[in-house]
Amino acid sequence: MARSSNLRIGTRGSPLALAQAEQVKTQLTEAFPDLAAVLEIVVIKTTGDAITDRPLADAGGKGLFTKEIDDAMLDDSIDLAVHSMKDVPTWLPDGIVLPCMLEREDPRDAFISEKATSLDGLDEGAVVGTASLRRQAQVLARRPDLKVVSFRGNVQTRLKKLSDGDVDATLLAQAGLNRLGRADVATSVIETTDMLPAVGQGAIGITCRGDDRKALHFLGALNHTETVARVTSERALLEVLDGSCRTPIAALAEIAGDRLTLRGMIAKPDGSEVLETTLSGSVANAEGIGQDAGHDLLDRAGPNFLEGH
Repeated sequence: MARSSNLRIGTRGSPLALAQAEQVKTQLTEAFPDLAAVLEIVVIKTTGDAITDRPLADAGGKGLFTKEIDDAMLDDSIDLAVHSMKDVPTWLPDGIVLPCMLEREDPRDAFISEKATSLDGLDEGAVVGTASLRRQAQVLARRPDLKVVSFRGNVQTRLKKLSDGDVDATLLAQAGLNRLGRADVATSVIETTDMLPAVGQGAIGITCRGDDRKALHFLGALNHTETVARVTSERALLEVLDGSCRTPIAALAEIAGDRLTLRGMIAKPDGSEVLETTLSGSVANAEGIGQDAGHDLLDRAGPNFLEGH
């Protein structure tokens, strides 16, 4: 079979994933107008998309949104793949590289409710729906009286469940709402001092085969170096902690001048224990700062913290 002459962009099929792929397509076309005629979006169904009846942590966690896309790249069915960085495992398959991240969107979480304007405004015993143990742990640490239930599905599905009264409130990534043109549905945006985001939240990463010089050339023009430094630091913390979907881990790196400050957190899923750390250093040492922050949390947590739930 002759190789396609198109530049094929692999993506999941959710509305948000497609919006992100279209954003990549637009930016590639702006940087390289000749690509307009050959860019093609290829939708790939992943295991994570197929599982809707239980929390992803129960199905194996990491990599559920990337494995089939990685396989398609390795068998030359696609040339590029667009991922939400918070879904990308810290270890990439052999032969695949991550040479590009787009400029990061808002990393904060959005609070959505028709019954209150913030978490603190919810009635005692109110039900919050989320599929994220990170959000669950931080909600319960702040409001142990609330009830948190598992809440799967894409943005549209979750908003419908909320309007149907299945829960009193939910939390979504503000970046996703912005990209879908639905920022208006956020009742309020939660500051990162009140809820630390997921590692890489708000950042889009684009992978390709390590030996694909053409793809590497195109992606090099789109790469946002400050976003790479921030997400690299956060992912280094995650890698040290060997985080899985069963471990509430949060981190956010921010840059001012040539200084990077990383805040990290691990918690028990029920919010009963929360450990936090903050480290600063040179942007050039982004990965080292993340590793040091991860080891700090690991040392303080002890051997049973991450498994003891």
